[in-house]
Amino acid sequence: MSNGEVKQIDLSSQNVLAMRDAESALAAGATQVKVCPRGVITPSARDFLREHGIEVTTGSATVAATSSASSASAPTAAPAPAATKRSPADPRLFSTPEAEAVKKEICAVGKKLWNRSYVDGNGGNISFRIGPNEVICTPTLMSKLDLTPEDLCLVDLDGVQVAGKRPRTSEIFLHLEIYKAVPEAKSAVHCHPPHATAYAITGRVPPNNIIPEFEVFVGKVAVSPYETPGTAAFAQTVIPYVREHNTVLLSNHGIICWADTVTHAEWYAEVVDTYCWTLMNASMLGVPISQISEKHTADLLNIKKSLGLPDSRFDTEGIRECQLSDVDMPNSIALLPCSKDGTSPLSSDGPEMDRLVKTVTDAVMNAMKAS
Repeated sequence: MSNGEVKQIDLSSQNVLAMRDAESALAAGATQVKVCPRGVITPSARDFLREHGIEVTTGSATVAATSSASSASAPTAAPAPAATKRSPADPRLFSTPEAEAVKKEICAVGKKLWNRSYVDGNGGNISFRIGPNEVICTPTLMSKLDLTPEDLCLVDLDGVQVAGKRPRTSEIFLHLEIYKAVPEAKSAVHCHPPHATAYAITGRVPPNNIIPEFEVFVGKVAVSPYETPGTAAFAQTVIPYVREHNTVLLSNHGIICWADTVTHAEWYAEVVDTYCWTLMNASMLGVPISQISEKHTADLLNIKKSLGLPDSRFDTEGIRECQLSDVDMPNSIALLPCSKDGTSPLSSDGPEMDRLVKTVTDAVMNAMKAS
């Protein structure tokens, strides 16, 4: 084919252009694909076409495969600004080959969570953002061990269910707030792993600079305040934290992890729970816990940054100085979580500590008077 020559593949008879169609077009040497004006291009197919320089046309107009305004292709995966009205969710995405693969992955992850005792009864929920306004999620009142692809649901970013036989999980709003706040988030896993949840119910976080894998894949974790699960207030508790943390401890509840895939989000749940468990075991040995030096921690954080993973110790220039170590209690396995400005909520000279000291003092004095 000579330079500049256009070879068009006509797929306008299909309502959905999936990844396998995009791959077939490339194999056929296409430089342009004609699609149905009211059709949908799945996100993976759209990215594939863009990567290989294949244009999308409706016949009357040619548009880039990344166009978010064209009716011939799906909008980009990044959520729309709050002031912008989102397009209606398209239930056809629920039946694409990509969706079927995601459903199988969600079911496999559900079984992993159950087998590791990270969920019990009907606890926990899993989701994946398959389109700009479409999220596949687990149903309510169903054990993650028993999930099949037919049990899953499709909702929009407002939580309205648009496909699926079973009603969606009541805690989907927690996931949706993450997708709206973090464009990079494609999947979220909420579960109740016992060792990480033990930290969550005490309002404490594990220290850092102890195990390399934890630093790279999870790192500093946050603790969100308690609200009743399933409510809008509960969902909003994670908003201040999810940009700088891929794992948040939910007070008196469990954890939520987000990642680029369902499997990776589940990996982070495993990493944080194993880390908490290891610290608890180490504390029983009766000797100080050794920490990784700040120099080596900085090396680990550089690896983390190169992987595109978030960490509250990053800034726009690189790694924030003087925030690598938990210097206040270096041998403790549980620390008070830091506030957004990096200080402890119970710093020794803060008003919270003053109130705590006064409360304890008053209680002691009252007890002495009563005796």
